[in-house]
Amino acid sequence: MSPRLAVTLTLLASTALPAAAFAQPVFNRVASFSVARNLPAGADEKTATSAEIVTASEDGNTLVYSDSPHGGIGFVDIADAHAPKAGGYLKLEGEPTSVAVAGGQVLVALNTSKSKAEPSGQLVTVDIKGKTAGATCDLGGQPDSVAVSPDRSFAAIAIENERDETVNDGALPQMPAGFLALVALKDGAPDCSTLRRVELTGLTEIGPEDPEPEFVDINDRNEVVVSLQENNHIAIVDGASGKVTAHFSAGSVALDGVDAEKDGKLDFTGKVEARPREPDAVKWLKDGRIAAADEGDWKGGTRGFTIFNRDGTVAYESGASLEREVARLGHFPDKRADKKGIEPEGLATGSFGGESFFFVLAERASVVAVYRDTGAEPELTQILPSGISPEGAVAIPQRNLLVTANEADLGEKGGARSHVMIYERAEGEKAYPTIVSADDKSGNPIGFGALSSLASAGEPNRFYAVSDSVYGKMPRIYAVDAATKPARIVSVIDVTRDGKPATKLDLEGITPDGKGGFWLASEGNPEKEVPHALVHVDGKGAIEEEVTFPEGLLASQTRFGAEGVALAGGKIWLAIQRPWKDDPKNETKLLAYDPATKEWGAVLYPLDPAKDGAWNGLSEMTVHGDHAYFIERDNQIGDKAELKAITRVKLSELKPAPLGGTLPVVTKEKVRDLLPLLTEATHGYVVDKVEGLAIDDKGEMTIVTDNDGVDDSSGETLFLKIGNVTEKAASLAK
Repeated sequence: MSPRLAVTLTLLASTALPAAAFAQPVFNRVASFSVARNLPAGADEKTATSAEIVTASEDGNTLVYSDSPHGGIGFVDIADAHAPKAGGYLKLEGEPTSVAVAGGQVLVALNTSKSKAEPSGQLVTVDIKGKTAGATCDLGGQPDSVAVSPDRSFAAIAIENERDETVNDGALPQMPAGFLALVALKDGAPDCSTLRRVELTGLTEIGPEDPEPEFVDINDRNEVVVSLQENNHIAIVDGASGKVTAHFSAGSVALDGVDAEKDGKLDFTGKVEARPREPDAVKWLKDGRIAAADEGDWKGGTRGFTIFNRDGTVAYESGASLEREVARLGHFPDKRADKKGIEPEGLATGSFGGESFFFVLAERASVVAVYRDTGAEPELTQILPSGISPEGAVAIPQRNLLVTANEADLGEKGGARSHVMIYERAEGEKAYPTIVSADDKSGNPIGFGALSSLASAGEPNRFYAVSDSVYGKMPRIYAVDAATKPARIVSVIDVTRDGKPATKLDLEGITPDGKGGFWLASEGNPEKEVPHALVHVDGKGAIEEEVTFPEGLLASQTRFGAEGVALAGGKIWLAIQRPWKDDPKNETKLLAYDPATKEWGAVLYPLDPAKDGAWNGLSEMTVHGDHAYFIERDNQIGDKAELKAITRVKLSELKPAPLGGTLPVVTKEKVRDLLPLLTEATHGYVVDKVEGLAIDDKGEMTIVTDNDGVDDSSGETLFLKIGNVTEKAASLAK
């Protein structure tokens, strides 16, 4: 069996047998902490904050993270890992770039540079308990990573003196040169008088006079490994003598079987010519091997990671394997396809239950890959969901915890804030992923994402889904088998027009037509010349009919169009997401199209009023029994989310009136509040886009979320079975 197939089978494992028969320790996320909660009282809640590098106190009860945008370090109380608490914040005079714990102190690498041409920095000692700054060492340059030796005898700091990408197109060299700083520690505090400068110039073929140190790690022999990222080089320094004992080029990698084009579709048959690895994070593994996250920076990036022997020979190269597994989870970022793909950047290591693990953080895919370190080829055991742009991580084996720091703060865009996320290793089932894809007939991943609608295929555990305009060059219908956990996308139907992929579609709704084909709702956008339309396709996805909206209706159009489609009473119904210009406030249309007469009509659906700065709308429509069911939601995320719900309307009220006149308003009732489910499912923050709802013939409800194609999104897709609608109806009747 090939390693890739073994990994795939692990990730797609069925839970048909009793869970107890296979109870194994697994990592699951148990809590998420928005670092904006650490803002001091009176601060503007929209102030940008970030968690970049994270470390933990020696007892594992306190997290400390660097916050570069806000210029300080934050503390999180995780005495109860399932309920983290804001632990305070310390503002500093500069930009923290990294943190590391030594005893009761945290060492903060602080960038105080006036400019990239005039780099400067400090190593600041902060008492963890008192949250007060103490001794400060002048580093003589701009620091990046800091690490403390396992015996707490010294600290190593990578003095990067970062290049300016606007100068000479970012080409090396750009002086002054960076170096490695070593400083002795006493009771966790640095003795500034012992600070030594280790020169790393003259080692590399690329910019030898400008080494650009990036990341440091120290092993039990007090050897420091340092990555010279832009120089595509790795050096090993003896911590006692300060001498460079070994160094080697990180080499290059060519890739096959990747999506290498940013083109609005997912196609994992491409190639990337050989590029330098340009590793960011480096970590010592057992037996003196070195793991490197091959992020790339200047000219490189190979989408994976490498394990080197200490002499520079390659012990293992992941190639495209990790990226392809990420694609099977719907986390591949197509907008980064022509650059560095999933962009592995951070690493962490830890021993759990007597086994060694390392963790690879993919910044652009927002996931953490968990590998068992076998001493030979590593074994991928899980891929965990993280917040947006995981930058740093720390393992806390004594508490069976893993923590990630996710740097992106999209609060100004109305998106997710920066988060610290906590995972616990315990016996049980993997909570994530909830849906994955199988391979196509050629053995390549079926790429998916942005699932915007769901429909029952007419039998238990069988569904159809569509993705929206994120993949406008690849409109598809996905066949989903949910008999296993996670659910699996087993095949696809391409939506075509005249034999070619249909363009100018934004598929937001799907329902089988009862004759082997489908009705699809396409949300228009007049600014992009995408028409609002009802589309009929045959069983092979070929468009047979495109029904555009009547001109009188389009006179009041907005870009918030059809978000769901269903059949009822011989008509095709479309749920319009938000009120158009001719609609009363907080009321949106349910359009009805009669395919026999070609006539249109509508009723109005009453939306809950939204709080200031937000909106409420419809995201799905389906029919079951005597009711039409809807997803009504706001556009808020995380702690700001207030409305994610399933509602219903009696079919007897769906009596469309002619367009242009007074429209009747239907009566709705709430069936299910989805907010608790969205939090409890994987203990992440509440996502904004719950966009798919299907109810099978037995009344079982299933929802799916839209991950926005991993663009300003964590990429998480939640595919959840949420109970029987008849049980909910009975509770409503009480």
